[in-house]
Amino acid sequence: MNRTFRDVVAGLALLVGLFCGMMPASAEAEPLYFAVEVWRDGRLVAQPKLLGETGRTLRAERRRPGAATADYRLVLMPRAEGESFLLQLDLLLPEAKGHSELALLHGQQRKLQLGRVPGELEVSLLLMKVDSPEFRALMQLGTDGGKSGTSCSI
Repeated sequence: MNRTFRDVVAGLALLVGLFCGMMPASAEAEPLYFAVEVWRDGRLVAQPKLLGETGRTLRAERRRPGAATADYRLVLMPRAEGESFLLQLDLLLPEAKGHSELALLHGQQRKLQLGRVPGELEVSLLLMKVDSPEFRALMQLGTDGGKSGTSCSI
C-alpha cells in the first residue's frame, strides 16, 4: 500500500470517529472497513474504500464536477448477526443497477454477479472489523517488523 492510500484511510477513520462521537452511541455498533470493486462489462468502474459501522447505512457516490448524475451510487446496510455480518448492497450506475443481500465473516471477500448475465455487473467486496490485527496488517499501520520502533494507530 502506498502512503497516500494509508493517509486517505487514516483521514476517513478520523472523520468517521469525529462524526460518530457527535452521534448517540449504539451498544452494538461495530466499526467496519469495506473494500469494494465495481466491474461493468469487464471494466473496473469504481474502487471505493469505505469505513462504516453496523446498524448504520453507508452511502458512497462519485460525481464529476458539474455532472447532473453520479458515475455510481453505492449503499451498504450492515448489521451484526452472531459472528457474521448481514449486508444489503444497492448499486446504481447510469446504465445499470443491482441489489444483493449476503452474509460475510470478518476478513471475507466475495464476488457478486448483479447483472442479468455474468460479467455485465460485478462487485467484489471485502469486509473487515476496523482495528483488528488483520485490518492493521492490510493498512500496514503496525511497526515495520520492529525496525523503526514507532507504531501508528487510528
